[in-house]
Amino acid sequence: MIPRTFFERASATVAADLIGATLLVDGVGGTVVETEAYDETDPASHTFGGLTPRNASMFGPPGHAYVYRSYGIHWCLNVVCEPIGHGAGVLIRALEPTAGIEAMRARRGAEDLRLLASGPGRLGQALGIDRSLDGRALDAPPFELRQGEPCPTLAIGPRIGISRGVETAWRFGWAGSPFLSRRFSSPSPRA
Repeated sequence: MIPRTFFERASATVAADLIGATLLVDGVGGTVVETEAYDETDPASHTFGGLTPRNASMFGPPGHAYVYRSYGIHWCLNVVCEPIGHGAGVLIRALEPTAGIEAMRARRGAEDLRLLASGPGRLGQALGIDRSLDGRALDAPPFELRQGEPCPTLAIGPRIGISRGVETAWRFGWAGSPFLSRRFSSPSPRA
């Protein structure tokens, strides 16, 4: 299991380092291939305007989940980073399915592996994410988050689906993975 201290760092660092990790929810999941970082100083972050009932988990302890509904339809999973009270996190955007694939197919109504968890809404549905998981520790059931092999080439680029802070290159991914929600324009060697 990844220790909570792993998350006591800047969200962009954690987002890059989560690429290649294994994320399971009740035994269903796979390899994280795409993430995005957010910080309370970032105008695209849910925490930019301060603490609210909706974003309270983002101000909580690192290594816990922040779950929110996007567009009133999709549940999205974030991991809380930095010290308590900072308001930073990492959106898990996509993963390569490796465990519980039939459960993901049933939840998503899709057969194509590439369509099961490529995008935060699809990922949430495939893993059975809902509001009941908000604030839960990522090192305790139903979550299992393990460090994996670092990806050989980390792709870095601007985040997707936001209207503010678009110039911030805080989207990270496994370069060339067919499970990304969207291709990156150019990969960067992992430092």
